[in-house]
Amino acid sequence: MQTLGTILVALVALEHLYILYIEMFAWETKGKETFRGSLAPELFKPTKVLAANQGLYNGFLAAGLIWSLFIEDHHWRFHIAIFFLTCVIVAGLYGAATASKKIFYVQALPAIVALVVLHL
Repeated sequence: MQTLGTILVALVALEHLYILYIEMFAWETKGKETFRGSLAPELFKPTKVLAANQGLYNGFLAAGLIWSLFIEDHHWRFHIAIFFLTCVIVAGLYGAATASKKIFYVQALPAIVALVVLHL
């Protein structure tokens, strides 16, 4: 179960690196495809800096999760992963409540599954 938990934490981290990429570097291309129902096409250019800021925060979440994978002490690794997964869950719940319900399934749910597996 520990191996599965590690894999799930790594997948959540990779997902947030991908979100970082979209929001920081591909907002006007891939961002338009990804968020086509959430934002009018003409708003992508003027919101590019805001999206990049969001992407940076997603990068911090990914960095914390990746960091947890390299911590040798089991207890520290567990607690750091729990902290950053909880941050992802909170961000996903907030996004689902304020922007799009889809965010719950894309962002919060994978982190919730990883969190549950880590506790097993």
